[in-house]
Amino acid sequence: MPITLTAEQEAWFRAHVARGDFASVEEAARQLIDERIAERMAQEARRALPVGALSDADLDSIAQTEMDPRHRHLDRELD
Repeated sequence: MPITLTAEQEAWFRAHVARGDFASVEEAARQLIDERIAERMAQEARRALPVGALSDADLDSIAQTEMDPRHRHLDRELD
């Protein structure tokens, strides 16, 4: 799926690649997307469970997990 970055986003990515934070703009985009998906999954889990069902440490652990391998088809090169 091609994604078009704004000028500001592209500049941010290129600056972080130049600093050595990421190997490429594509790697940076994939990593940040994976991290945001994990955050959203944790938020959704928090809303779906009764209050107090999971500790903050449990939810942090969920947020740190990698994307489900069944969804690796989403990890294709970004144009």
